[in-house]
Amino acid sequence: MKLHKTKPFIVQKIWGSDKLAKLKGLSLVDLGETWEVSNLEEGPSQVNGKPLSELTIESELPYLVKFIDTNDHLSVQVHPHDDYARMVENSSGKTECWIILDSVEGAGIYLGFNENVSKESFKKKVDSEKSVNEDLVFYPVERGDFFLVPAGAIHAIGKGVTLVEIQQRSGITYRVWDWNRKDANGKGRELHIEKAMDVLDFSNRFNSKENFKNKNLVLNNNEKLISHKDFDVTCFYGELDKGIEIKGRYLPSFVVLKGSLEIEVGEERIHVNEYESAIVLEKISKANIKADKGSEWLLID
Repeated sequence: MKLHKTKPFIVQKIWGSDKLAKLKGLSLVDLGETWEVSNLEEGPSQVNGKPLSELTIESELPYLVKFIDTNDHLSVQVHPHDDYARMVENSSGKTECWIILDSVEGAGIYLGFNENVSKESFKKKVDSEKSVNEDLVFYPVERGDFFLVPAGAIHAIGKGVTLVEIQQRSGITYRVWDWNRKDANGKGRELHIEKAMDVLDFSNRFNSKENFKNKNLVLNNNEKLISHKDFDVTCFYGELDKGIEIKGRYLPSFVVLKGSLEIEVGEERIHVNEYESAIVLEKISKANIKADKGSEWLLID
């Protein structure tokens, strides 16, 4: 068998909720993330009871797919680019992208610095433990919004947001500020100020809306959303009953956001429901897809 539904790796977080658990039919609280397609050793998804980290190698699956839901703000953070990550962490870098699936009224994401925020002024705020969110651009969000979050970009997902994230195969995150949250013992979460300051990009051009490729209503169209060296993301909408071409660089995966899919590869066929994912453990050039009228789904390859 080469065509499989995946069982996600579950990540409970202090900012998680029960919403994602309900969408996935799980009995959990504080569920923050489900790693739908991952071969990271510290968080592998599974097929037929076996972790993808044992079934694939990094070069075959250089991307990771997650569902994320927030009941509180995530930390203000940044991810390193490839060169820095290889040198310092022995890992790939972490560029990612988000598609917003749901949000409460007034919810949004923080992405990029406001114009003319300098490294010196920002570091001074961080060192003095002052609130830094005012230095960041806030984007109110709604279903169908798309954002690219390149390595080096300051960001935080706000409270009350559900999204799907496609990223490079990396678990490296440098927290800059965590809203001054303390645990029951009065202790804050670990921060990574020195490394964060090494990789943050403060230039106005980098922090522009255009650089983040912000789009709206992407779930209402059939289009390629992003082409990165480690993943391509294509969104499909509505009824479909035909073969689709697949680039075939890496192992392809399918993520259903609404409705359901029937996927056929060769003689194999599976049914994938809403908030479920599937992977083909072989490079292919074509898959036959049957989707219903109200479907929304992603091809990542």
